[in-house]
Amino acid sequence: MAEPLFTGERFLPGCTGEIAYEHWHRYAFARQFVLGKRVLDAACGEGYGAALLGEVAASVVGVDIDADAITQASSRYARPGRVSFVEGSCTSLEFPDASFDLVVSFETIEHLTSVDQPRMLDEFARVLKRDGLLVVSSPNKRLYSDARNYVNEFHLHELYRAGLFELLGKHFPAQRWHHQGVSSWSGIWAEGSGTGVEAWLGDADRVEPYAPPEGMYFIVVAARSESALPESTARGSLFTDADQTEQKRNEANAREVLRLDALLKEWDATVRKQAAHIHHLESLVADTDRRLFELNAVGEKQVAQLEARVAEVLGKLATEQKRLEAELTAQQRIIAYRQSARWWLQLPWLRMRLWFSRSR
Repeated sequence: MAEPLFTGERFLPGCTGEIAYEHWHRYAFARQFVLGKRVLDAACGEGYGAALLGEVAASVVGVDIDADAITQASSRYARPGRVSFVEGSCTSLEFPDASFDLVVSFETIEHLTSVDQPRMLDEFARVLKRDGLLVVSSPNKRLYSDARNYVNEFHLHELYRAGLFELLGKHFPAQRWHHQGVSSWSGIWAEGSGTGVEAWLGDADRVEPYAPPEGMYFIVVAARSESALPESTARGSLFTDADQTEQKRNEANAREVLRLDALLKEWDATVRKQAAHIHHLESLVADTDRRLFELNAVGEKQVAQLEARVAEVLGKLATEQKRLEAELTAQQRIIAYRQSARWWLQLPWLRMRLWFSRSR
């Protein structure tokens, strides 16, 4: 069976990667506030979070507008008297006033319009006891959307820090803010007991205390009064899953990078070899062009010489032709004269003159 994909609307327990760490960590973080309390998980989705809270809370009720999600959550995570699920809208909760000690609602508020967001918080305030606690998370619009030029089609109204602060302030003016983001860390932990937590930021040139940046998500622990807020929690909270899926994914990515690097080097060697062969062929072509140019030059010279010789011969032939034509013309005149009557009449006298000339 293929792994389920997170669409941006509802996280499924079978999803892995950063998105799983973000969702699981929120519920793990909230467990410190729910010990022995009646808890409402608003927009509980598949119900895994309510089940995690139910391990330490007195009771947990998960509510979600999706009937199919409630059916699945009930069949998988419900525990009689401890964890239950009901279908309903966060803007119109069907619970009596002051029914719960604590309300958690993670990654819900951004899925509502700007009109419905105050209505949801009105309902949370109504069902909470006077000293009740709200633990809510919301994507940081500046980093989640603006910085990445990203649009989540299921988010109807995302909030900046100031907007979320103001929205919560109507009913929950006492607020303790936390930031969440997935990052890579080196961890060192003691086998025995220890006190305090330290975090460092550094490189080869310096090491200094880590100053946490603004997170991708806000997690706010809020109440009607400062006295209702719990004692300060740990400054930092780390989470990893039992199967070390992110570590394995990073290692798989590293192996893939090494494999691609080896292929790149192999390809580079092949390209270099081909480039050398192409250079050799280009040299052969250039040498052939040079020889053809030389042969062409020699051929043109020989053709010119041959043309001159032919012109000379043709000139001599024309001269000889004219001489022969003149002789032929003279012979034709002699023949024509000897064939005339005058020549025959003069012939005896010519013979006598010839005989007389020889006898003398």
